[in-house]
Amino acid sequence: MENSKIQEILEKQVLTVAKAVEDKIDDDIAALDRLDLDDLEALRERRLQQMKRMAEKRSRWISLGHGEYSEIPVEKDFFSVVKASDRVVCHFYRENWPCKVMDKHLNILAKQHIETRFVKINAEKSPFLTEKLKIIVLPTLALVKNAKVEDYVVGFDELGGTDEFSTEELEERLAKCQVIFYEGESSINVSKSSAQTRRSVRQSARADSSDSE
Repeated sequence: MENSKIQEILEKQVLTVAKAVEDKIDDDIAALDRLDLDDLEALRERRLQQMKRMAEKRSRWISLGHGEYSEIPVEKDFFSVVKASDRVVCHFYRENWPCKVMDKHLNILAKQHIETRFVKINAEKSPFLTEKLKIIVLPTLALVKNAKVEDYVVGFDELGGTDEFSTEELEERLAKCQVIFYEGESSINVSKSSAQTRRSVRQSARADSSDSE
């Protein structure tokens, strides 16, 4: 009889201890849940602020002509363009086949890299700039950061020496100068393969050339 009572008491004590442990665990979990919610709320607030700042930047970039590949009509406007935007890619061109190839790639990149202004200017109508910047070979890209020309892409020599280079290859070259934001993978999704990109760009540019003649 005594053994049964002892057993009953022990069971009650075990249950009491188990209940206390369970309550403690529940309290700890609740505390962790509250901590996680606070952390998530703080992360959410920071993310919202980042998104707000990015939206403001995008709005400003678009107002300056970012997102499009446009032409500078007169050379004096070159200076206001490079002063207004932190990053500018300027294509010095003439009406020839190589420059039309470059146009096609830059038109794609302008839409992919809204953080950078992509423009073109007729070198033959811009004698002051071509002399000042020593532009000889066309096409030449002037890569401008903070109103200063940091680098040049002259012709196709750095792009494989052929007009069949891909948009991705040009994108990587621009990224070396940090004139575009680049994560290590191409941001371009305009084709399923670089070979298709090269063929379509070349065929389209030739069609434009034939239409203009």
